[in-house]
This record gives sequence, C-alpha cells and structure tokens, in this order.
Amino acid sequence: MVQPISTRSELVTAPQGRVVFAILWGAAGIGGLALLAAAALWFHYGTAVFFEMITAGISACF
Repeated sequence: MVQPISTRSELVTAPQGRVVFAILWGAAGIGGLALLAAAALWFHYGTAVFFEMITAGISACF
C-alpha cells in the first residue's frame, strides 16, 4: 500500500483570523476612501453637478 508523502499534521495553513481581519480592514479602507472621494467631489463641484455625474455614470452602465 502506498503511504502519503505528508500527513495532515505536517501541512501548514494560514491563520484564518488574521486573513479575515486583514480583508475586513482592507474593505473598510476602500469604502472609506470611496466616501472621502465622494465628499471631495461634492464640495468641489456642488450638488447639482455631483448628482449629474452619478446619474450619467449609472445610465452609462445600463
């Protein structure tokens, strides 16, 4: 009978807690940057131009 080269105890796995924590912080950072960019556009161009840009982008997608 053929024996496996490595057993389960020898396999190295990534720590699941740290990976999930890093993904959550990365998503929160990207979301925060998106909100900051939206606020910057809002204050720079004003509400009318801001909403026109949003509606033009949505209509271009659909």
